[in-house]
Amino acid sequence: MSTTLTRSYDRYADAKTVVSDLKGAGFTDDDISLVANRESDSVMDGVATGAGLGAAAGGTVGLLTGLGLMAIPGVGPVVAAGWLAATAAGAVAGAAAGGATGGIIDALVDNGVPKDQAHVYAENVRRGGTLVSVRTSDANRATATAILDRYRPIDVAARRTHYEGDGWKAFNPSADAYTRDDMDRERSRYL
Repeated sequence: MSTTLTRSYDRYADAKTVVSDLKGAGFTDDDISLVANRESDSVMDGVATGAGLGAAAGGTVGLLTGLGLMAIPGVGPVVAAGWLAATAAGAVAGAAAGGATGGIIDALVDNGVPKDQAHVYAENVRRGGTLVSVRTSDANRATATAILDRYRPIDVAARRTHYEGDGWKAFNPSADAYTRDDMDRERSRYL
């Protein structure tokens, strides 16, 4: 039986290390997804300007094939790879055609993430975080969990409480995307 495990990280470097460790433990590109806010880290500079994904993403292309740029409503431009990115892109295309409106929320929920957590994960990406999801068998679940939890993932309940303290209720796909300055201010609250 397959399970999906998801974590979000304030630092892109932590998420990148998680992906590397998952690959080292035998998980494949088909198992792993990454969604990172394009504006969140200087390591992402140049992706949209044609510098080449390998150089711009700090070698992540060697970790996940299919890394590319897409836009998620309410988040803005993201660098994404894997099955979650493809699912979110399909949901966004459906929304543009009058279909599903959830984008990243629907993609997460459809892959087993509870809806309240999916909203926090999406908001964290909006605010500059990086999301990593891995599909795993029950036999490999403990290994995947240990790797995901090793590199400072956000505490979803604490982050929700923090966001709600600022008046946040849920991820809003119509909200303005954060600027890099907004993300730097946000990150300074946690790091």
